[in-house]
Amino acid sequence: MRPITALLLLGTLCVTSSGCAAVGERAAAAEAAATQFEAALRGGDVRRACEALAPGTREELEQDGPCGTALGTLNLTPAAAPAVRVDAYGSQARVVFPRDTVFLAAYPDGWKVTAAGCVPRPGRPHRCELKGD
Repeated sequence: MRPITALLLLGTLCVTSSGCAAVGERAAAAEAAATQFEAALRGGDVRRACEALAPGTREELEQDGPCGTALGTLNLTPAAAPAVRVDAYGSQARVVFPRDTVFLAAYPDGWKVTAAGCVPRPGRPHRCELKGD
């Protein structure tokens, strides 16, 4: 193999693996944020759960009253099991738990929940108990 070809191949592998690492890091961070949100719900820590919400989701929820109160009126079943799948695409992520799917968006201060209590519907968007605009 010619030295220039070897360098180009090595450079391509480095760029590719760096891109994969970045995706993996984003997915891990999104999973951590979703898991913390679910733990807050399970533990009844509505303040922490409300802090985990994206601004638009929180605004939508607060149309029905203060965040903590409105959150308590929703039929959310927080996951007690680890995520079974995490998909991160750019600034959006989906974390699938055995009985719940959580959607998130990346913000400067970390991943925030945009929708939760979501169940898939074949050929249609998920139906979510908690969602924002």
